[in-house]
Amino acid sequence: MGYTWNWGVLFDQTGVGSQIYLQWMLAGIGWLFVIGGIAWTIAMALGTVLGIMRTLPSVGSQRLAALYVTLFRNVPLLVQLFIWYYVVPNFLPDSVKNWWYYDLTPNTSALISAAIGLGLFTAARVCEQVRTGIQSLPRGQTQAAYALGFTTRQVYRIVLLPQAFRVILPPLGSELTNCFKNASIASLVGVAELISQTKTIAEYSQSNFEIYTYATIVYVVINMVLFAFMAFLERRYRIPGLMNEKGQS
Repeated sequence: MGYTWNWGVLFDQTGVGSQIYLQWMLAGIGWLFVIGGIAWTIAMALGTVLGIMRTLPSVGSQRLAALYVTLFRNVPLLVQLFIWYYVVPNFLPDSVKNWWYYDLTPNTSALISAAIGLGLFTAARVCEQVRTGIQSLPRGQTQAAYALGFTTRQVYRIVLLPQAFRVILPPLGSELTNCFKNASIASLVGVAELISQTKTIAEYSQSNFEIYTYATIVYVVINMVLFAFMAFLERRYRIPGLMNEKGQS
């Protein structure tokens, strides 16, 4: 029996009200951006702090940040996600636990767990990028800043971090796209993001090949846009002498 192609499946009726499958896919894309955006914000904020800690003179700070990186980089993301969704809420105070289980919708609680889990996982990777960027800078800059009377906070805020972030823009671009691609794992805890919606549409329509092809195209387009954005930042903020003409450190 030959396969009947249906490339217009996204415009077919779902059977739920007057909705079409395209609306379901667009909703999934929206949740994908929400999870990826929240996770990336967490990753950048926490990863920057940890990266700074790994380069401070304090041995205690270095070890604490190194412990975080070791733990979160060596435990699979899926396991971490399940811990945040199934385990951690049970240790919350009763008032928070009741709010979590009874006031939030299942999709919302799953989304929060997924965003936190993905953000903390990615933070460990961002930490290493920040550390590498700081350590790649000439030590004379730090010494000169201290000689001018800068505090440690000022050395990092004014001298080191602005340069380090420019140096690490290429690897940060890869981490950014990985963060949004890894958001697909949120479907395993019930978030109606792109992969989850794609599975649902495939089950309803029986047009598996077409639906998964469309999902692939969506991911390719999203990644290309993110890469183009990061490439623009690399060109815009390139530091002569620290980054070559291709934007690599």
